[in-house]
Amino acid sequence: MKSTRKAYGEFLVEIGKIDKDVVVFDADLAKATCTEMFRNEYPERHFDIGIAEQDMIGTACGMALIGKKVFASTFAMFLAGRAYEQVRNTAAYSHVNINLCATHAGLAVGEDGATHQCLEDIALMNVIPDMTVLCPADDISTKKILSRCLEYNGPKYIRLGRSEVVDVYSNNDEFEIGGSKTFGDGKAGTIFAVGNTVSIALDAQRELAQKGIMTRVVDLYSIKPVDKDTIIKCAKETNKIITIEDHSVIGGIGSIICNVLSESIPKKVYKIGVEDKFGKSGNVNKLYELYGITKENVISKFID
Repeated sequence: MKSTRKAYGEFLVEIGKIDKDVVVFDADLAKATCTEMFRNEYPERHFDIGIAEQDMIGTACGMALIGKKVFASTFAMFLAGRAYEQVRNTAAYSHVNINLCATHAGLAVGEDGATHQCLEDIALMNVIPDMTVLCPADDISTKKILSRCLEYNGPKYIRLGRSEVVDVYSNNDEFEIGGSKTFGDGKAGTIFAVGNTVSIALDAQRELAQKGIMTRVVDLYSIKPVDKDTIIKCAKETNKIITIEDHSVIGGIGSIICNVLSESIPKKVYKIGVEDKFGKSGNVNKLYELYGITKENVISKFID
């Protein structure tokens, strides 16, 4: 088990050794975001701007515009929230080739509480024109998706987590921006998940299979551009559509899937996530129970 933020830090060290044009920006949170791993190896290419996230985005974009391969990081709350104008107007409007890697997204921030638990960032980033939005599920997919980001021009928002997650992929798996990954081919329903909730969805899938209910799980790691073909295919081939995410149900992957289906194959969608509320301070597992982001809640949608 490993957090996706730690996988990010390891990736930076690996790619920094190969490519001298890689530079990393942080906003006084290098230990928490794990960019300190890069700083310890290549201090001359790590820039800590301090508690000035808006300045960090502007400065990082400037570095990207002169040809550097830039990764800029802070908590999701500060990157998507405090620096929203700079992300929108400086990074996206100017089509800057930059990787905005936001850690500590969702309820999984845990004890830091409501002010730091960003439950709106997918919605905020998804609505920005030209912005690519990605959310890996584990260590392996984090590193492979970040590698793809280096090949993909334009502004990218990569959503990463604080808590440790189980690896659901192998080193043989490959990832494309605009793609998704499907586990199983059951007809009873499809469970769409993203980030931390992919392992929850897979746990639910296994327990449902023991009851003779065969489902499929889709990791919608590419949130924008989203894999419309797979969403439509699953809606046609399976009975129920369930979404589960550590994000508000307003504007999250549930809403995105509803938008896709409403244009092609209208179908009821059961959305599991945070119901128009702020988070609370507490243990991550207890918070997931409190807000219903659990395998039991997924299973209940199939056993009425």
